[in-house]
Amino acid sequence: MSTDTAAKSGPPAPPNATTPPDTTGPAKGRRARLLQFLLVGAALGGAGWAFWYQQIGRWQEETDNAYVQGNLVQITPQTAGTVVGIDADVGEPVTIGQRMVALDRTDSDVALDSALADLSSVLRKVKGLYSQERGLRSTIHGAEADVQSRRVTLDKARADFQRRKELARSGAISDEELAHARDTLAAAQSALTAAQSQVASLEQQYQGSKALVDGTVAVSHPEVQKAAATLRQAYLDQLRTSLIAPVAGHVAQRSVQLGQRVAPGTPLMSVLPVDQVWVEANFTETQLAHLRIGQAVELSSDAYGDEVLYSGRVASLGLGTGSAFSPLPVQNAAGNWIKIVQRLPVRIELTDPRQLLKHPLRLGLSMHARVDVHDVSGPMLADASRVKTGLSTDVYRKQVDAVDGLIEHVLRSGQLPPAPRSPGARATPGVAR
Repeated sequence: MSTDTAAKSGPPAPPNATTPPDTTGPAKGRRARLLQFLLVGAALGGAGWAFWYQQIGRWQEETDNAYVQGNLVQITPQTAGTVVGIDADVGEPVTIGQRMVALDRTDSDVALDSALADLSSVLRKVKGLYSQERGLRSTIHGAEADVQSRRVTLDKARADFQRRKELARSGAISDEELAHARDTLAAAQSALTAAQSQVASLEQQYQGSKALVDGTVAVSHPEVQKAAATLRQAYLDQLRTSLIAPVAGHVAQRSVQLGQRVAPGTPLMSVLPVDQVWVEANFTETQLAHLRIGQAVELSSDAYGDEVLYSGRVASLGLGTGSAFSPLPVQNAAGNWIKIVQRLPVRIELTDPRQLLKHPLRLGLSMHARVDVHDVSGPMLADASRVKTGLSTDVYRKQVDAVDGLIEHVLRSGQLPPAPRSPGARATPGVAR
């Protein structure tokens, strides 16, 4: 049995062999420590994220579906004409009242000269009516004095005839002398009748002349006002051959070319006031619960990156989603309705003009908007007290003021101003001559 046991146990181990060390213990310790570090890191990260969300994250609504918008002012002609000059091109700055496009002035110069001459002629004609009215009044006074004189002559002739008639009965005078007295009486009667007819005719003429000028002076006479209106239109037509910029900004588009025949209302250029841009951010309907007008907004653009930030505020919340104003709005009954999250445009105005001067924004640039919704006391709909004054320009009002000054000069002096410059001369805005 001992021999069998020795055979089963195998050959004996060599005397110099060593047993390998057990390395499973230290490896398990390192893995345990690494796992502990990961768990602690995850716990700290989760705690940090929870703290950030509690203090900051849940008070912010952000979107990258935001784009730069602005007032793109169209330059369109107010009168028909042929383009003879282009004074501004894409990207160039323009100032208020600067000429941008010039139209041919030949026809407008002719119309203006004709209107000026008509106004001067009508003014002289109307002044003649007033002079005629005064002359007729003086003539009537003279005719009435003549009637009084004729009446006295008639009374004298009648009395003389009566005396001679009594004398002729007694035979003191001859029948021939009585006949002469009768003829004198008849002549005096005829003369008085003619004088009275003359007065009646003059009074009729005077009434007709007075009706033409009654209740007016020369400058307010309807004929003068009509001629002045024609001159005003001709003057404005000439001024409008120079298309001026109603706002200051930069030329964003140009489609006009030299020699082009343009009609009123044809878009020729567009000007963008770079200091009047805003951001339209499209928030999902699930983000609107805490959005209010007046909340602070932090903005960044894809063009400049996250290093350049803009300050803004919520100016207004849209009153309809994009799909509601689309040409083909969704309709349940039409079968084209799909349940998707809608987006509402929110207008964000930029509050620091210096940021725009340093890093100007262009229309259509992509933006990232982050709204601070801590303060929810503001309204969701703008009220009248928050609405700012709209855009306006007075460059066209200045043109009307200029033509009013020209008309006043003509009415006051009765003379035409100096002749206009030759066509093609560069016109100063608001001045035609």
